[in-house]
This record gives sequence, C-alpha cells and structure tokens, in this order.
Amino acid sequence: MIAAEGQPGVLYAGSVCAALVCAGALSRLTGGSREGVRRARLLCADGAEPVPRWGGAGGPGVAAVVRAVRRLGARWGREGWCLAGGAALALLGESVLPLLAGAVAVPLLGRRLRRRERRRARELREEAVIDLCSAIAGELRAGRTPERALLAVGMPGFGDGGAAVLAAARFGGDVPGALRQAARQEGADGLTGMAACWQVAVDGGAGLADGLDRVAGALRSERDQREELRAQLAGPRSTAVVLALLPVFGLLLGGAMGAQPLRVLLHSPAGWACLVAAGLLEWAGLAWVSRIVRTAEEGGRG
Repeated sequence: MIAAEGQPGVLYAGSVCAALVCAGALSRLTGGSREGVRRARLLCADGAEPVPRWGGAGGPGVAAVVRAVRRLGARWGREGWCLAGGAALALLGESVLPLLAGAVAVPLLGRRLRRRERRRARELREEAVIDLCSAIAGELRAGRTPERALLAVGMPGFGDGGAAVLAAARFGGDVPGALRQAARQEGADGLTGMAACWQVAVDGGAGLADGLDRVAGALRSERDQREELRAQLAGPRSTAVVLALLPVFGLLLGGAMGAQPLRVLLHSPAGWACLVAAGLLEWAGLAWVSRIVRTAEEGGRG
C-alpha cells in the first residue's frame, strides 16, 4: 500500500527530470546562453542559489543528470538530445518504445538541422554578394581599375569559386566567366548580375560602379522583403510550436495528479492506439504549418 501511494511521487519526480532534459534540449536548439539560464534560475529561486541535488537519498541529482545529458549532446551533437530524452522517458515509463522513438527522431532532426545550416550558409553568401558589389563600387570610385578593385576587396566566403575569380583578375583571365561559375554556388546568384555588369563595362565602356550599385540595391531589397515576410510568419510558427508541445505539458500534469499517463500509453493497447493517432496528428499539423510557411516564403521570394 505504501509503495502504491509513493508511486505517483516517483512518477512526478521522473516527469520533472524528463522536463528538465527537454528544457535543456530546447535551450540548446534555440541557442540560449548559459548566463540567461543562470539568471532565470536565480529569479525563480528569489535570489537564492539553486539546490545542487534533488530527490531522496541515494537518488541521482538533477545536476548530475544535466551534466550527463550535456556531455552526451556535446559528443553526439544536437541530435543526441532526442536519444537522451527517449532514454529518460524509457526509464520513466519502463518501456522501450520512447527509446525507439528517440532513435528514429535522431536522423530526422539531423536532416532538419542540416537543412537549416544550408539555409544559413545561403543567406550569408547572399549577404557577401551585396557587400562585394558595394565594396568594389567604392574602390572603383576611388580610382582603381576593376581588376585592382576586385583584388583589393577579395572574395571571402566563396571558397574555390572566389579563388578562381581572383586568379582570373590577377592574371588577365575571363573574370565574367569565373563569376558565372562561382554563381552556381547556393546563394551566390547575385554574382550573375555582377558578371553581366562586368562584361558590359569591358565591352562597351559603361560605368561598372553604377551597375554594381544597382545589383547591390536589388539584392538588398530582396533580402529586406524576405526578412519582413519572415517576421510576419514568426507569430504563426511560434503558435504552432506551442500547440505541438501541449501534449507534453498534459503528460506532466497527469503525472503530477497521479493518473500515470505514461503507464497507460506505453503498457496498454488503447494507449498504443492513442500514441499512434497522436503522432500522426502531430506530424500532419506540423507538416501543414511548414507547408504554409514554405509556400508563403516562396511566394514572397518570387
């Protein structure tokens, strides 16, 4: 009878531990700083230092769990948080299903993170094209020749394609052709306009500085429009994320009330059916929101 009465407390303790693991993973994914986490803890503790250990005698402390999860995340990357959360839920619910779900989520999250890194690299390269056009236009107005201006500015962020452009400018090669070759990189489409301006200036003697200013202005306007659209879509995207996390808080609330939701979900056929249905609905909702956001971004970009 005592063990039965203490079981909800154990379940609640495990729920809090899993919540801390999920909170740590969310802070790592959103780029939250350690200083901000420390200030939040001090604020919640009303200025007092947080207790280093939690739970009864012989039980592992929260600090030890957090350190272990951080070491796991540092070794496996951000994808390791999925496996760590799945392992915590597997120990809490005494089932292997959360661990399997965490293992399945690792490659999915890795693919999403790689897609985000590619988008970030593309945006950085677009910004580099804008800076390159503006800098070369300034050097041209200062009296340098196009080749000397290009060599003085350089082409950081374009890798081997940028090195080929600089080599063509230094040794009298085909600079417009090298620029078009470098423009094949993702996010470097603006180099095509720069190559066209360079070609017109070499063949017809037109002002290269004015043409580069127009190219930079067009790219800057497109970037500002994309950022404005992204800011407008931030609200719906945040709302979708909050709605997707509501089942987690429901599980924590059920565990705090002693309803044992994990035992029902992981150890009964009805719970398995609910898990499958909930997973499909979660995936459908997130995919729908992602498609709406992606369609809006592509329409604004076009």
